[in-house]
Formats: sequence, C-alpha cells, structure tokens
Amino acid sequence: MFMARTCGSHSQTTGPRLRDVAQRLFARHGYAAVSMRQIAAEVGVQAGALYNYIPDKQGLLFDLMRTHLEDLLAAWQAEPHGAGPLEALEAFTRFHIRFHLERPDAVFIAYMELRNLEPENFAVIEGLRKRYETVLEDILSAGKQAGVFTLPDTKLAALAVIAMLTGVTTWYRDDGRLSRDRVARIYWNMVRKAVGA
Repeated sequence: MFMARTCGSHSQTTGPRLRDVAQRLFARHGYAAVSMRQIAAEVGVQAGALYNYIPDKQGLLFDLMRTHLEDLLAAWQAEPHGAGPLEALEAFTRFHIRFHLERPDAVFIAYMELRNLEPENFAVIEGLRKRYETVLEDILSAGKQAGVFTLPDTKLAALAVIAMLTGVTTWYRDDGRLSRDRVARIYWNMVRKAVGA
C-alpha cells in the first residue's frame, strides 16, 4: 500500500531528519512523553509515513543509541592514542570530552533512556557501552602494571573517570567563561591526579 508523503519529502533527507528530530524531542521531553505523531509533525510527514523509515518508536530509540555508541567506538579507533599509558589516558580524556560536547542530546539519551529499552535492545547497548569502558580499563591496567598509575581497582576507576568526563555535557555552555580546550586541560589534570600519575 502506498503511503502519502508530504510534498518535498525524500527518503535521503527524511530518514536523517526523522532521527535528528526524535533525538532532540527525546532529549528535551523524555522518550515516554514523545509520540510518533509529534515526531511526524516536526519532520513534516504523516505519522504513518514514519514507518517507511523505522519499525516503531522502540526501534527508533534503539537506533539512536546504537548509532551513537558505534560512532563513539569508531571515532576512538581513528584517534591517535599516543605512546604509553599516560599519553593514551590523556588522548582518551581529551577525545571523550570533545566527542561528547559535540553531541549533548545523544549523550543524554544514551544514559537517561536506558530504562526504556526492551531487554534484547538493552543487552546490545550494554555490550557496546562495556566495549568503550574496556578501552579505558585497558589503558588504566597497562598504566598500573607499568607503575605509572596507582589504582586499587582499575574497573572502578574506569567507571568513575567516564562518569566524571561525561558529566561535562550537563553544565558546559559554549558562551560560558571556559573554552572547550580549557575544560579539556583542566579535566586532564584532574584525571591524571585521580589515577595517581
């Protein structure tokens, strides 16, 4: 059955626009409060036309989260990691802040909407999150073994550092008193001290 599209709607633009609109609305109002009709109205298509691009609202949330985490992992792989654990930790710190400050809505959804994922989707997202956490844990473990870091528990330290770094997205404003680069430098000094380097 043919579903009518609003004039000017094209699959190459409507799909990405749908995800952008949904991400903004989920971040602003929360997943549970946003309807498919509301998303469709902002995209400029009939509600039924959304299903040409996504299976359902749950699938849309899952797609947003999975894409964010896959992009995060791919971007880290492309990043220069430095020579040795200390340089790798600095690279990770600066990368994490830079990547997340550019995507505050995606970050908010990735953390705050986990509770709304169905179990099979949650398992996939949790697996991707653990892969990223393991990147930092491996850096910290290497530094501990080399005597560069002093840590009682590398897994706990990795989770604490990630939580601290991710928190910057909740308060940072581009028109505030600190530049992104200055924030990254300050955070790097805090992370370095936190791991006993």
